[in-house]
Amino acid sequence: MARPRRCRRVCAEPVYGSFCPAGNAANGEVMLTLDEYEAIRLIDLEKLTHAQCAVQMDISRTTVTEIYELARTKLADVIVNGKSLFIAGGDYRLCDGSALASGCCHQRCRKFYAGSESLLCQEKGEKAMRIAVTYDNGQIFQHFGHSSQFKVYDVEDGRIVSEQIVDTNGSGHGALAGLLSDAKADVLICGGIGGGAQMALAEAGIKLYGGAAGDADAAVAAFLRGELAYNPDVRCSHHDHGGHGHGSCGENKHGCGGSSCH
Repeated sequence: MARPRRCRRVCAEPVYGSFCPAGNAANGEVMLTLDEYEAIRLIDLEKLTHAQCAVQMDISRTTVTEIYELARTKLADVIVNGKSLFIAGGDYRLCDGSALASGCCHQRCRKFYAGSESLLCQEKGEKAMRIAVTYDNGQIFQHFGHSSQFKVYDVEDGRIVSEQIVDTNGSGHGALAGLLSDAKADVLICGGIGGGAQMALAEAGIKLYGGAAGDADAAVAAFLRGELAYNPDVRCSHHDHGGHGHGSCGENKHGCGGSSCH
């Protein structure tokens, strides 16, 4: 008796279901299944190994290699022969975000983030610059590590094309830089921020504009004009305040977020 075929785990259905050659009539059609799409996404875009991809898709590494090679052949046929590409079907199940402990998604699962309204709630445009601002009631929140929200702006051709307010869901200092990286943020505008978080942001390629204050929307507008007032040497000395506690960080008497906080 033949062994039953294992259903492949897919993070989410693709945003775009078809692609066609521009300027000329298509020379045929190619169907890419969702499990083939997922293998391409994980290996070529997310840079996972075949073994890591196998864990995320809940199948064997050998099966991943077979799926991946077939998908690459189909994509080559589309590009070389000018065919239309359609993405649909296949033996798959959508990930519900519940299998993170077993290795699913490596903390990148769209279902997991969508359910928690985190920083991946909206796709970033291919040509967009994404600016994140620590946010609290319209103002720039002054302690990065305790940010409960970010306001995220997508900018194209110097103009804001979308805005969203997103929750950090209680993530602390160590996780916030990773969340911003997963959200594909290019710029962070904030008040006070510690040295460790600054290093994490730099490693993620996120440009930091710390020591900023005031209205978040106005700060982003000033940034786009090249007029944002910020402190490139900002340091949040919150952890050295002793008994002052978290709530005082960002207040003028301690200087967090201001030019005197080094």
